[in-house]
Amino acid sequence: MTERPCIADYMAVDLVLFRPEFEILHAMNAMLEKRLSGAPVVDNEGRLVGVLSKKDCLRAALNGAYYQEWGGQVAAYMSAHPETLDADLDLVTAAEWFLHSDYRRFPVLRGGNLVGQISRADILRALLDNWSA
Repeated sequence: MTERPCIADYMAVDLVLFRPEFEILHAMNAMLEKRLSGAPVVDNEGRLVGVLSKKDCLRAALNGAYYQEWGGQVAAYMSAHPETLDADLDLVTAAEWFLHSDYRRFPVLRGGNLVGQISRADILRALLDNWSA
């Protein structure tokens, strides 16, 4: 029996990363410019401390529009303690995670260290690559 492919084979590894103290407006612009739906937030040692999504940015924009005060730090809007997937997780199990989650992407860890990010589209592409006729 052959080993099932794992998400490490399909995850994005060239990531845009934000720091908690980064200005939220700059993060929003970077995400829009690069057409990202979300990005990991790391501390000075490169440890994952959160994820900033378009939904988080929308919350910041709405807050700015309502109070007429734009700005703040990524830390104020990011989702702290994000759910993660292990780099060695097989594709089928990862697909099941996505089906039972509202998240569109997960940070990927190996040995507790951030090594990539996997999205719904990545998983779909991987499944098609491996099992379509």
